[in-house]
Amino acid sequence: MSRIGKKIIEIPAKTEVTSLSGVITVKGPLGTLTKTFKPTVAVAVADGKVTLTPTEHTLDTLALWGTYSAHVQSMVNGVNKPFEKKLIVEGIGFKSEVKATDLHLALGFSHPVKVAIPATLKVTAEKNIITISGIDSAIVGEFAASVRAYKKPEPYKGKGIRYSDEVIRRKQGKKSV
Repeated sequence: MSRIGKKIIEIPAKTEVTSLSGVITVKGPLGTLTKTFKPTVAVAVADGKVTLTPTEHTLDTLALWGTYSAHVQSMVNGVNKPFEKKLIVEGIGFKSEVKATDLHLALGFSHPVKVAIPATLKVTAEKNIITISGIDSAIVGEFAASVRAYKKPEPYKGKGIRYSDEVIRRKQGKKSV
């Protein structure tokens, strides 16, 4: 039995959740999110609450039960308060700026790196802190990870792109005799 799957999801005010044949739609003040779920987990919306129950008792269905519950909770949270990730660009000469629909990064390569910003995200860059926000947590996390992958932080000087809450374990350099 799934602890997360058993939890009843409360629907806040100004939020609307509908379920039609495996398609869950959540509308809120910030936008609309839609996801398709397998029919092995039934979604019931009633009295301002969402409950999920497995229709079969197989390992796959029980695993999806908690996952789908977490997805619905994430969708409800996202349309009410946007998800946010902050990236810090550290290093001499490393810069970041947003131009139109692109994020321009100067990361010590021979060329500037241009990253297209998805339409559903809002990205700002000021003083080498990149803030990514949006209503879908998966898209926010995926975009933040793809930006970080261009220059991961290295352990000797700490240069690179890191999450704001990430701690880089520093190594000692060469020792002189």
